[in-house]
Amino acid sequence: MATLIRILIGIPIAAIVTFFLFVLMNILISGGDFTPEEAGEDVRISISDEVEEIEAQRREAQLDQVEDVVPPPPPPQIERERADQPTEGMETAVGALPDFEAPDLGGDQVSFDVSDRDAQPLVRIPPQYPPRAAERGTEGFCDMTFDVTPDGTPTNIQAVNCSSSMFERTSARAIERWRYEPKIEGGNAVWRRGVQTRIDYQLEG
Repeated sequence: MATLIRILIGIPIAAIVTFFLFVLMNILISGGDFTPEEAGEDVRISISDEVEEIEAQRREAQLDQVEDVVPPPPPPQIERERADQPTEGMETAVGALPDFEAPDLGGDQVSFDVSDRDAQPLVRIPPQYPPRAAERGTEGFCDMTFDVTPDGTPTNIQAVNCSSSMFERTSARAIERWRYEPKIEGGNAVWRRGVQTRIDYQLEG
């Protein structure tokens, strides 16, 4: 019942408000005419095509008079002396040359074979003193044996008799760095077997 009363009262009020809004909008739309402002004067920018000439100040440079340089006289020419061709023979100047008998190369007495020789040392680097032996003050020797290849390199290195085992390794390492002239037989490099050497170990006093 209350809802029906509200609807009956609200409809006339809504219609009255809508009518007044419509009238107000009509008044605002049909109000005074709007006239735009008059356009202002046209602005013109003129660019002159004429280029103003700018006179640059010029400095007049005057060259002083240059004195004429007299070139030096040419060096005097020295006449070269010419040696006269000798008229005497060479025998008169240095004496007669002795006569040499030409060797007879056709016989069997001449031999061009290279003489045979044994292996010869070229480089012998001393061994390093063993640190343990140096600390103990141990001195001694080591007898070594080895072979020399045709290219002069020691191989098959062995210790034969050493006063202390501390000297064996350093002796072998030293001989590995030695170099030899190989053994020659009949003009050819061959193996040299059983080379023996002794390496002494002495502390500097």
